Amino acid sequence: MLLYTVPWPAQSLYTKKPVNSLADIAGTKMRAYSPSTSRLADLMNTTPTTVQVPDIPQAFSTGIIDAMITSPSTGANGQAWDYLSDFTEIKAWIPKNFVVVNKRAFKRLDKETQKAILDAAAKAEARGWDEVVAQEAKDTKTLSDNGITVTKPSEQLLNELQAIGVTMTEEWETENPQALTPVLKAYRQ
Repeated sequence: MLLYTVPWPAQSLYTKKPVNSLADIAGTKMRAYSPSTSRLADLMNTTPTTVQVPDIPQAFSTGIIDAMITSPSTGANGQAWDYLSDFTEIKAWIPKNFVVVNKRAFKRLDKETQKAILDAAAKAEARGWDEVVAQEAKDTKTLSDNGITVTKPSEQLLNELQAIGVTMTEEWETENPQALTPVLKAYRQ
């Protein structure tokens, strides 16, 4: 049973040079950590390369990767200014943490305890959504304060990424149209 969700900061583009269009990173190696990010890298005309978070600094420094999409928090915590120069705020997606409880175990609790848990969950969710906005701003400022050039994406780059989003959504829908078409229809409304 879902108790609450809390987002991570939005995922944006880190590179060793300014990016105004996908042509600026075509042919480079981009960090991938899932089938979806591998597909994204392919559609961006970059080579998906699997690199885990602890290995990011070395991967950039040794040329294993040239770009990645991740949160400003990952860059601030990993001191990205030591190995790259640009952060483009594309805000490609917002990952979320889901906190769940075993429904059967929850139903065994007395009503007062259930209410206390649900109230605490609601407070945690509200606080988490508020705090992520502040954390994103703080971490983006940390990047800038340490010499990373932080920019908004150009209109061309946004249009190119939106087209990729359409392609990925269409591909996802074809995997199970019976289940996914109604979900996407409701989302689009």
